[in-house]
Amino acid sequence: MTDRKSELARGLAMVEERIASACAAAGRKREEVTLIVVTKTYPASDVRLLHELGVRHVAENRDQEAAPKAGACSDLDLIWHFVGQLQTNKVRSVAGYADVVQSVDRLKLVSSLSAAGVRAERELGCLIQVALDAESGERGERGGVAPDGIEELAAAVAESPGLRLDGLMTVAPLAGPYAGRQQAAFERLVEFSSSLRAGHPAANMVSAGMSADLEEAVAAGATHVRVGTAVLGVRPRLG
Repeated sequence: MTDRKSELARGLAMVEERIASACAAAGRKREEVTLIVVTKTYPASDVRLLHELGVRHVAENRDQEAAPKAGACSDLDLIWHFVGQLQTNKVRSVAGYADVVQSVDRLKLVSSLSAAGVRAERELGCLIQVALDAESGERGERGGVAPDGIEELAAAVAESPGLRLDGLMTVAPLAGPYAGRQQAAFERLVEFSSSLRAGHPAANMVSAGMSADLEEAVAAGATHVRVGTAVLGVRPRLG
């Protein structure tokens, strides 16, 4: 085993232990939580090693980096998640490789994704990104729609060809009433998810929690956690 593969194996093992412990503490089955490894700033060679180690869900947040990386790994059975703020001029590229777009937060993006999905003859899974720091009608500091905009966006996704409504996503807010209260934030997202499933039963994905707060996300009921640093190591500085 190469040194890098050994490093990744150790990181994965530690994260796996954390998720398993958090599930046990919450009275949940380990298989209820899916690990998504966020590979931004790391090379395609790391993605290949992660695949060898059993990882099947990977995430990226910048199309400029994600598109060539996904292309270089197109022979692998991976599920690619796009988790960054998405500009409409990047949608056509993202629709070529992403299986799930976790950052849907405005109607214009829904229509662009739908057109791109139809053009690519692919069905794109979509998560509504919820900003718990946003006032009504506004977007969050880190992207996302205010909670009162969830239903409108969800309905638009559900009605759009080429798209599939998978659920909700959030990033723990740095400001507002949930700042520093990750578990409370994630519990609120799970409440929104329960309401959403009343009208959209299949939209049962709840993506929350990262390296620093995955335990809080699991305790709250998240179905997917997005972990980068804890698996891959501290990110190299860009620029």
